[in-house]
Amino acid sequence: MTRFNVPEMSCGHCTAAIEKAVKASDANAEVSCDLSDRTVSISSTLPAEALQTAIQQAGYESQAL
Repeated sequence: MTRFNVPEMSCGHCTAAIEKAVKASDANAEVSCDLSDRTVSISSTLPAEALQTAIQQAGYESQAL
């Protein structure tokens, strides 16, 4: 499980965009977004750098936790 802090994630549209971007990189990824603490947890075979790139391509800055 890889976790990221995504400070700009604030609504359902944000979470949907992030989930869509991650699943475009890894269709089998399990993505869980928590709006209350603005974190994204991802279970994937991809390295953390690739997952972070997917989040950035969705338009959100992130930091690995």
